[in-house]
Amino acid sequence: MRVALIQMMVTADKGQNLRTACGRIREAAQNGADFAVLPEMFCCPYDNSCFAAYGEPEGGEVQTTLSALAAKLGIYLVGGSLPELAEGRIYNTSYVYGPDGRQIAKHRKAHLFDIDVQGGQRFRESDTLSPGNRITTFETAFGTMGLCICFDLRFEELARCMCLRGAKVLFVPAAFNMTTGPAHWELLFRQRAVDNQCFTVGVSPARDTRGPYVAYGNSIAVDPWGTVLCRAGAEETALYADLDMDRLEAVRAQLPILSARRTDLYEVRER
Repeated sequence: MRVALIQMMVTADKGQNLRTACGRIREAAQNGADFAVLPEMFCCPYDNSCFAAYGEPEGGEVQTTLSALAAKLGIYLVGGSLPELAEGRIYNTSYVYGPDGRQIAKHRKAHLFDIDVQGGQRFRESDTLSPGNRITTFETAFGTMGLCICFDLRFEELARCMCLRGAKVLFVPAAFNMTTGPAHWELLFRQRAVDNQCFTVGVSPARDTRGPYVAYGNSIAVDPWGTVLCRAGAEETALYADLDMDRLEAVRAQLPILSARRTDLYEVRER
């Protein structure tokens, strides 16, 4: 299963962002990718002031373009995320399309990025965005996959629920910043892979130091043993990770973490 991690530069021009993404997706298909993955908020600057203006309702231009391209190329496409306008609200939403162009998954970011790090980054997604309320997995020819967005990955309960549903790979469009990225990016992707004995794939925008939000970049793929299969730097690039599902089964057989879970103990009780 070959996955293309598309780390692209995101500009203030929505049309140009979509053209860049489509060009990279075509290149991924030519290089034998079964999946192509875009970054979080790949079609607009990651800024609260932009989400409403760049957003679109279900079936909007960006979604129909990605759907048609997935069908034309015959690949699975994890469409990063974009601002979804629905129910009078704005959601940070990721759409997934199958090789026939059909939408096979939709995830609204469940945990909003509201942080205030002393001496570092301050950001409040909840000033404009609303949270989703579902755990997202979807079926493919390669098995069950999981999907979450950026800050969602920090919550082990969410990752574990995807894993217990059978997810073999956790796809994570994300945009860590220059405060949280150096500290936690690789750590979290390796940690979730080891804890859940699955592959993790994180795809970030490229770093633009002139933009309103400076993404860390460093798109990454990790195997169930915690080994980093590929990792980008800050630049615009496309990486390829070949995920061996036999490797996943071998790790689970050698270290029976999932099968040895003591669910009879995992409950907070009064002493």
